[in-house]
Amino acid sequence: MADIELIWDTRSPVTEGCLWDEKNRRLLFADMNACKIMVYGVTDKSKTSWSLPEDVRSFGLCKSGRLVVALPRRLVYYDPRTGTCEAFSEQLPASDYNIFNDGKVGPDGCFWVGTANRDPAAANNPDLRKPTGSLYRVTPDGRVEKKSHGYITSNGLAWSPDGRTMYHTDSSSRYIDAWDFDAGTGAIANRRRIATVTDEIGRPDGAACDTDGFYWSAGVSAGKLNKFSPQGELVQSIDLSNVPAPTMPCFAGDLLFITSLRQGRSEDLIRQHPSMGGLFCMPAPAKGAAIAEFADR
Repeated sequence: MADIELIWDTRSPVTEGCLWDEKNRRLLFADMNACKIMVYGVTDKSKTSWSLPEDVRSFGLCKSGRLVVALPRRLVYYDPRTGTCEAFSEQLPASDYNIFNDGKVGPDGCFWVGTANRDPAAANNPDLRKPTGSLYRVTPDGRVEKKSHGYITSNGLAWSPDGRTMYHTDSSSRYIDAWDFDAGTGAIANRRRIATVTDEIGRPDGAACDTDGFYWSAGVSAGKLNKFSPQGELVQSIDLSNVPAPTMPCFAGDLLFITSLRQGRSEDLIRQHPSMGGLFCMPAPAKGAAIAEFADR
């Protein structure tokens, strides 16, 4: 059982996308439904937030000091120094029910972001959602390349420390894939299914890699942090005691931060764990792989 501490009791429906900004010693995460990026200063324990015009789905650090941010149907640049947004991509078509979901900057300096099917007809029965989602590579000059498709909920992006393997999941279908990755060209190849997990083990949500090449997946359905080998062997499963629905782990030096889910949980579970939807922290069980920056300059 992990020695885990509540850092920020936001009680949000969904907190996601936690990202370590090492240069500024701050942990960033999305309060999705509040249209905010939350900012926790690790050194001074400060807490602030940045407001955006729409729900924040995911984001990445830029070399310029800005952030590249996925809103539900478009990408923008956000500048924390001025609080301004700048349009960056065309909108996804509204008719296909897909919205952006998990996204991260890859070793190629591009923003990789997937979509999830949010057909309102399946709102009360997620099993009816169709695999209409895709995985995109967005280059600094604004080109949006569809790299793969056929997902219900694209999630779990992370790269091995040498940048030669990309991991990716479909949370709804409960599998984890690995791809060969070319950091020079952004090409992906040799897709293989390394693991398919049960809800009891933990449906794969957000993820991160460590410097030894292991893949750490938030088991959102089981309150677990699961460590997989590059071959897909479950080598460790950490019980996150008071975080029954973790959404993403993020290595930050000697610490590991974890965001969490409140939306859709039962009233009984929320009574037992009133701080669901907050930001949590524990001693890092490993050292995290380097975090790439979007090459916007």
